[in-house]
Amino acid sequence: MLNLRPIRVLGALAAACGWSVEAPQASSLGGPLTLSDMGSFYVGGRNHVSDFADARGDAGVKGTVRSSQMYVQFQIPQNSNGVPVVMVHGANHSGVTYETTPDGREGWGVYFARKNHPVYIVDQAGRGRSGFDSSAINRARIEGAAKDLPPIAIPTRESAWMSYRLGPSYGVFWPDSRFPQQSLDQYFSQAAPMAESTLPGGGENTIEGLKLLLEKVGPAVLLVHSQSGAYGLAVAKARPDLVLALVSIEGDCVPMDAQDIAGPFKRVPLLSVWGDHSFGFPSRNGDERRNGCDASVKAIRAAGGNARFLLLPEEGVKGNSHMMMLETNNLQIADLVIAWLAQNARKK
Repeated sequence: MLNLRPIRVLGALAAACGWSVEAPQASSLGGPLTLSDMGSFYVGGRNHVSDFADARGDAGVKGTVRSSQMYVQFQIPQNSNGVPVVMVHGANHSGVTYETTPDGREGWGVYFARKNHPVYIVDQAGRGRSGFDSSAINRARIEGAAKDLPPIAIPTRESAWMSYRLGPSYGVFWPDSRFPQQSLDQYFSQAAPMAESTLPGGGENTIEGLKLLLEKVGPAVLLVHSQSGAYGLAVAKARPDLVLALVSIEGDCVPMDAQDIAGPFKRVPLLSVWGDHSFGFPSRNGDERRNGCDASVKAIRAAGGNARFLLLPEEGVKGNSHMMMLETNNLQIADLVIAWLAQNARKK
């Protein structure tokens, strides 16, 4: 059993040893948190022989490598009386999205555990701690075939600003913005290259990893964000028996046909959560995606299923961007999700 408390001892130890310790901008701990277990593991992946496992010499190095695995970090509270929650980040991010906020406040991962939910935070296959397959890059270097290099996207500040609806134009926040504006460098330090482009199957590896994770730990809620909304849909359609509910934070809720609605989503409750300033905003995270979620929720409800479209401004929660789990009222939004889960998530 682990009893995690604010680590004041570190400061005293640092002073005694003459270390320099930079104080965080805000405490990331909301008080003592007692866990029965915590740690990490990997699911999925494959072994394959690469002719270019290394390229530091004049020729490639051949050997067996492993790739396409998915990293999972978990926290199991001592009083685990809430449904387990698997948290999946979106494009250009990693599991850090849920670990803490850019200004050092408590992230959703810790907060959900504090509310007695076992929490599993993943790094999508090919992203962050899940690693990627460098073979194609090494081969291109040895053979001088630059055109064969896989594209590995990383967001610019300018593109992310507009895509994530941080404000009406680059460098300008909304007047009611809840984003921690003094911590932009900390936030953009989270940007994770989308190296799943080096993996056969790309994002399909994350879908497979999520199914394997649920098979390993048992039925759980899938909480997905943005890009991973499509992955949550795919997992819920393939394994509705293992998905206690699907919580989509501004993620895709389409495609969803009549068979999906009468089948998996007659069984899997759906909550679609949307922030502010999406109406008329020229971004993928604007009208098209939001309207798709609204339509899917209405179709599920019309068929007798359990679904809710939660538009935060209509609940009096205003000023949130696409990155609401990082913003100054992130725990208020978490409480809305937790309350919905208590009433609507299927029991294991």
